[in-house]
Amino acid sequence: MPMQPDEIRDIIEAKLTGAEAHVEGDGAHFTAVVVCPAFIGKSRIAKQQMVYDTVREQLLDGTLHALSLKTFTPDEWQALDDGQ
Repeated sequence: MPMQPDEIRDIIEAKLTGAEAHVEGDGAHFTAVVVCPAFIGKSRIAKQQMVYDTVREQLLDGTLHALSLKTFTPDEWQALDDGQ
């Protein structure tokens, strides 16, 4: 049974303290925007790895097929929001 965006969001938010995740998708391919204070000082790759670690089980067992990520610290997210 394919996963739903809210299920993925709940997993990410439960496993990454303070994270706020916005997930969209069609049951097979998902996109997540994750804002988390734990990302401070981390590279883009390290941030993405932290998120992938939260859903590793679902990726390995095939319940989650594809997840595209955009990751931000709260300050990066605020700066992006301020720029609009």
